Amino acid sequence: MLAFHIVQSLAQLYPDSSGLLASFAKDIFDILEPYFPIHFTHPSNGDTHVQRDDLSRSLMSAFSSTPLFEPFVIPLLLEKLSSSLHSAKIDSLKYLRVCSSKYGAERIAKYAKSIWFSIKDTLFTYLGEPNFSLNMAPVDGIGFPENEFVMEALFLLQQLIVQNGSLLTGIIIDDEDVNIIFNSIASYEIYDAIPVQENKKLHAIGRILYIASKSTITSCNAVYGGLFSRMIDNLGVSVSNTDSSPNDNIFPSQRVKFGFLYLCIELLAGFRELIVGSDEPALQYAIEQATCCTWLRNFSSSLFNAFGSVLVASADRCPLDPDIYIGVKGLQTLAMFHSEVFSLQKSIFENILKKFMSIIIEDFNKKVLWEAALKALCHVGSFVQEFHESEKAMSYESLVVEKILEFLFLDDIVVPFPVKVEALSNIGMTGMKNMVTCLQGMKKAVFSNLSKVHTNSRSSEVAVELLECYACKLLPWIHENGGSEDFALQFAMDIWSQAGNCTVFSTSFEEKGLLDALIRTMKLSVGSCSVESQNLIIQKAYSILSSRTNFQLKELESLPLSPGKYNISLTDEGIISLFASVVIAVCPKTLIPNMRVLVHLFIVTLLRGIVPVAQALGSILNKLVSTSNNAENSSDITLEEALDAIFNTKIWFSSIDMLQRYNGTSNGKEIVLSDICLGFANDKLLQINAICGLSWIGKGLLLRGHEGIKDITITFLECLIPGTKSALPLVMKSEDQIQDPLVMKSAADAFHVLMSDSEVCLNKKFHATIRPLYKQRFFSSMMPILLQLIAKAYSSSSRSFLYRALAHVLSDTPMVAVLNDAKKLVPVLLDCLSMLTEDIQDKDLLYGLLLVLSGILTEKNGKEAVIENAHIIINCLIKLLDYPHKMLVRETAIQCLVALSELPHGRIYPMRTQVLRAISKSLDDTKRVVRHEAVKCRQTWASMSSRTLHF
Repeated sequence: MLAFHIVQSLAQLYPDSSGLLASFAKDIFDILEPYFPIHFTHPSNGDTHVQRDDLSRSLMSAFSSTPLFEPFVIPLLLEKLSSSLHSAKIDSLKYLRVCSSKYGAERIAKYAKSIWFSIKDTLFTYLGEPNFSLNMAPVDGIGFPENEFVMEALFLLQQLIVQNGSLLTGIIIDDEDVNIIFNSIASYEIYDAIPVQENKKLHAIGRILYIASKSTITSCNAVYGGLFSRMIDNLGVSVSNTDSSPNDNIFPSQRVKFGFLYLCIELLAGFRELIVGSDEPALQYAIEQATCCTWLRNFSSSLFNAFGSVLVASADRCPLDPDIYIGVKGLQTLAMFHSEVFSLQKSIFENILKKFMSIIIEDFNKKVLWEAALKALCHVGSFVQEFHESEKAMSYESLVVEKILEFLFLDDIVVPFPVKVEALSNIGMTGMKNMVTCLQGMKKAVFSNLSKVHTNSRSSEVAVELLECYACKLLPWIHENGGSEDFALQFAMDIWSQAGNCTVFSTSFEEKGLLDALIRTMKLSVGSCSVESQNLIIQKAYSILSSRTNFQLKELESLPLSPGKYNISLTDEGIISLFASVVIAVCPKTLIPNMRVLVHLFIVTLLRGIVPVAQALGSILNKLVSTSNNAENSSDITLEEALDAIFNTKIWFSSIDMLQRYNGTSNGKEIVLSDICLGFANDKLLQINAICGLSWIGKGLLLRGHEGIKDITITFLECLIPGTKSALPLVMKSEDQIQDPLVMKSAADAFHVLMSDSEVCLNKKFHATIRPLYKQRFFSSMMPILLQLIAKAYSSSSRSFLYRALAHVLSDTPMVAVLNDAKKLVPVLLDCLSMLTEDIQDKDLLYGLLLVLSGILTEKNGKEAVIENAHIIINCLIKLLDYPHKMLVRETAIQCLVALSELPHGRIYPMRTQVLRAISKSLDDTKRVVRHEAVKCRQTWASMSSRTLHF
């Protein structure tokens, strides 16, 4: 590298062509030549900091440092292009590009034909098949698989054209292969009819014309003047009336030559890219007056007719037909020229939009064509918005955006409604102005259908689809693109106005998912708003809650509470669930009115199994300010007061009828929430609801690192252990009566609620307070307790549910924390895996736990624990090889067996035969991925030899 730098320094010191360096140029080159191409033998992880690329760049700088090396360097590089060595070919192309730039146009001109032939041969050899898919294609040009040879060859071609455009374009236009292709493709009307070899050359020439037309005005004029007219003449459409406006959707009946249309797209894309890169007014004016603009202006109608004819002819062919791609891509490219430089006739632009819209509305059953047309419309819409094409924007709004909205409201049972929603959302995302228009139309459709849900079941389904689109697609897009929160605020307020009319909740909507969709939409809308806007929403929500439901909020201020007082109607359930979603999503500084009463209301209603209410209570406890920070508290209640209300408020129950109204005279008892979890209310459903509610309350405390989580986890553990204080005096102490399996399962699953990352509440999106490393701390505190309880459990059912609780904690704990206790955990983890194979409903938990085992197997920290338990682990994994309920379990189990093969052979070799026998069955698995992993596993274990044992 030092020698290369010395050569560069010499070139700077003696730049004169007749100076000292000129006398020794050949000798210096002879010293440098053997180093090309750089062959670097040092290992990549060696002590040296020098890499091959560093040496190669340094040698390239030495070669290009002075034009005096030109007579020696260029022939060498051209010679190395024919080398079979990969690095020699790539470096030759790179060096040629840099050296051509440094040596100058005059010196390189004599090599132009030789370099051209090398570029052409490289493209003919290495250019792959184009990707005829609008979903993956670039906006400009046609997409191809990435290839380093092709990329460097095209870079070199562009450099040469920029340097000497007239010479290179002349060579291209007169090239024999180019003219042969032009003559041969004139015989073929469709892509599939063109022979493979001619297709490869067609693609290569298309890339060459694309580069030539995008490089300079001179080269663009040359290829348009020399080749474009030939393409138009051979397309197969009439060009006699080129100045007339095309008819909307009436295209010539004759077939169009695919090859020439393909080349036209490459020329159009290159010219468009040249225009996009021309920011200077003088350059734009030069392009506007250029020959290529004149040619395109004269033949734009013919191109429109040609591309439209291809779509008409190919619409009914196979889904992946390249002719469809060419037709759509051509119309899209034609519509995306800058009006300031090339003014496409307004009628042509509008007819392109009409053609695409006719496909959207009429050809929805032709999936590939429909998706291609929608993608093209989105590209055109984004272009119009990005480059402020005001006249085109007006046409786009009237012919696309407004028509899409009409399409949405069209009462047509033939067109699937999801198709309409997809079209609307994609068109909306072309720009903020279009988005606002689409949102207004969508909002109108949402509330129109919400008002009819009690009389029309279809309206409920439509409303759900619209709400899902708004919440999952449009609202995130607005947020990411810096849109105003005004629409989210107004949308949330309008939902509450609709809820106030009670019509939306006056029917059984659960099976349609309407309430879930409303809750999700409300949470995301509120969560995206500022504190000021959230205050407006929650005030509106509270007024509806207090005035339009049967909840007696004033009575909730008196104790004890009585869940039996409220026979919750569908309307009440819907409104309180919707209100809870607002509470879930607000910021900590947002003022929630009358918090004390709301806490009491939430306690009563969570016992009825309304989960959003429990999640709202957890969110309140997570965000409330503690007494010590009372100055910052915007609520009428502190965290400590809320905790006291939740855990110490007496709840009255009748021993005769749980749902009867409390009148102060009936026989009953008063207990607190934790006692209900332990079964004191003598009602299984109530107990399960209380456990579910307490799990979300606990999650809110756990995330903020509050000590109250300890009492909650103790309550859950007491539910899992028979014979504790959960046994009731009024009930016989038989195990079956004391602990119902469903109750125990709920208590075990509460640990999943505590540890898992929730999408529905208590996350950053909804402004939760999350203390770092909270999972690790909870894991460290719970593991010793759970392991001790499992060891001492005398009941099989209790042990089973304790294993389940432990599995939840393990699955959701970061791997770093688990590895520290791997030695203690591996045996009990294997017991959990065996237990979870019995029930199909446990398949996801089983898979999560298996991933934990996989992590232990592949980390160094877990190696000691794995070696000690190798035989037990292998036996456990073998049992999972035929697990029928989840393919990922079988696949991961096999991968774990492969990882175990890395252990000392003395520990695993005795199990070799057993593993090979078991894995042979997986070779016939119904899933290809499992079979593939089984082959690798068998090869790994079969290759073990007894001679490699190390004891």
